Amino acid sequence: MKARRLHDWQMTPEEARQVQTELAARISRREEVGDVRLVAGVDISAPDDRGYARAAVVVLNYPELKLVEHRVVEQRVTFPYVPGLLSFRESPLIIAACEKLDSEPDLILVDGQGIAHPRRFGLASHLGLLWDRPTVGCAKSRLCGEHQLVAPEPGSHAELTHNGEVIGAALRTKLRTNPLYVSIGHKVDLQAAITWTLNCCLGLRLPEPTRLAHLAAGGRLESPYAEGTTSQLKLQL
Repeated sequence: MKARRLHDWQMTPEEARQVQTELAARISRREEVGDVRLVAGVDISAPDDRGYARAAVVVLNYPELKLVEHRVVEQRVTFPYVPGLLSFRESPLIIAACEKLDSEPDLILVDGQGIAHPRRFGLASHLGLLWDRPTVGCAKSRLCGEHQLVAPEPGSHAELTHNGEVIGAALRTKLRTNPLYVSIGHKVDLQAAITWTLNCCLGLRLPEPTRLAHLAAGGRLESPYAEGTTSQLKLQL
């Protein structure tokens, strides 16, 4: 899965913020997801004391959500840690892992923000534009915005707003767990992003693609799931 070259990766934080502002206008917030047979998840580990991190991509079939393939790349992180600019730090490694895939996923779930970002251009949006593919941001924490309390039942959600704009949703995926922060990455609308996230959960807090990607990035993904594993919550798209 090749990424387009939209900009150089060597730049200052000030230049990176300008790139985000310019590219955010190119993000599609329309529902453009077609027939999904393969769904991918991506994640990256924290750098070690040498400055190296592991980026992982997993591909699952849909709707069975069984592991098809996964790839892991270990490289040095070159961009500094700057809140709001993590996509410039993490994207090169994730792209390198995805270039090793044999399959072509139809949808990518990203452990990070989409447009739920101060400049509406988080990691999921950045990757979606680079690949020109539908992406969904499935973040474990909130970067910006406010929301009302979310009902405890799985599937409940509350709009996440920032400066008067709806930028995502706080989504309860499991009873008695903190919500996920779901947002448009690229080529999806918010309702579809919520639905796809729920459809990729297996009764756990994290959707299966990003959960497995997290395990792979940590070197803890050992084998595919057993036969017969199915999602506990499926919604109509």
